[in-house]
Amino acid sequence: MSDPILELSALNKFYNPGSRHQVHAVRDLNLAVEPGEIIALLGSSGCGKTSTLRIIAGFEEASRGAVRLKGREIHKLAPAKRNVAMAFEGYSLYPPLTVRDNIALALKSRRAAREEVEKRVAEIAHLLEIEDILNRYPSSISGGQQQRASLGRALIRDADIHLLDEPMGQLEPQLRALLRGRIKHFIKERGLTAILVTHDQTEANALADRIAVMEDGELQQFDAPDQLRERPANLFTGAFIGEPPMNLFTAQARAEGGALSFSLAEGVTLSYAEDAFSPELRALLNQQSAVTLGIRPHAVRIAQNGAENDVPEGARAEVYANQWLGDQSHVAARFAGGSIVSVEHDRTRYAKGDVIGVEIGVDDLHIFDANSGVAISHGGVVA
Repeated sequence: MSDPILELSALNKFYNPGSRHQVHAVRDLNLAVEPGEIIALLGSSGCGKTSTLRIIAGFEEASRGAVRLKGREIHKLAPAKRNVAMAFEGYSLYPPLTVRDNIALALKSRRAAREEVEKRVAEIAHLLEIEDILNRYPSSISGGQQQRASLGRALIRDADIHLLDEPMGQLEPQLRALLRGRIKHFIKERGLTAILVTHDQTEANALADRIAVMEDGELQQFDAPDQLRERPANLFTGAFIGEPPMNLFTAQARAEGGALSFSLAEGVTLSYAEDAFSPELRALLNQQSAVTLGIRPHAVRIAQNGAENDVPEGARAEVYANQWLGDQSHVAARFAGGSIVSVEHDRTRYAKGDVIGVEIGVDDLHIFDANSGVAISHGGVVA
């Protein structure tokens, strides 16, 4: 593996330091980005993702820690000295310049040949579908068009790293879906390195090689999208990643008679053969009985009814909602003192009040420490 192109070391950011209203926005963040990677900083509003991006760009000062880009310590340099390109969430286009001149500004500043400028501006405009507004001024175009112009101004630059702050938040869904694929191809084809800030999981999954999940200024997990979904490091990541969200239940684990069972609220019990779990996991659960179970909605199977009295197999649940979304059904049912959601890929007949049985396989169980939220196991194996 090559040396990281960007390293964040013990990065901290305090707003209003020393005051009663001090905010610790970024907490001891360590992150390494490889050349050619697209990284997403993903989290809810206020999690520290935009502050991190602005520290890298130089628009916010790091309170503690270091930022190294291609081996250079840049956290004390002015933004113009960092060789970083940034697309701002707030667009930040120059009002006196046309869209064409806004996009071309970096090339003209380094005195690129006129033919090169025209060619590259045309390429970017075609990529972002803004050819028809190149000769207009920022005040005369929509927010979505301004956002694409800002994105184009960043992507055209020959920079060491490209920083994209919510770059498609103002676009309609169809255009956003189209541009995701185009932008990823553009970045990968040219070997660029990019960091994307977003609160949109779909956008992060579609664009990023790895995703850094953040909450309350702390890095929760930094991993490939499939690993975040299948092997979340903690309860926060497990609950945050995925749509619909992971089903969660407090449980007591107990091993007896060759079986391992989980007792949930209202007398619901999930039982499995003890040897379905690894010996290491069984030993852990024998020491710690209070856990939180997580099950992805796509993994919750609605059991077929048994023949006798039409009694459902599996654990009983009562349907209270059944939504058809055009390509899948979301069946929500009351279960173990809370609710459980199952995703079915066909239309389903279940109506409000129907009693169903749900089945949850060992391979689909995520087990978390009930107190710390740290992942204990995934699929019957120690995490």
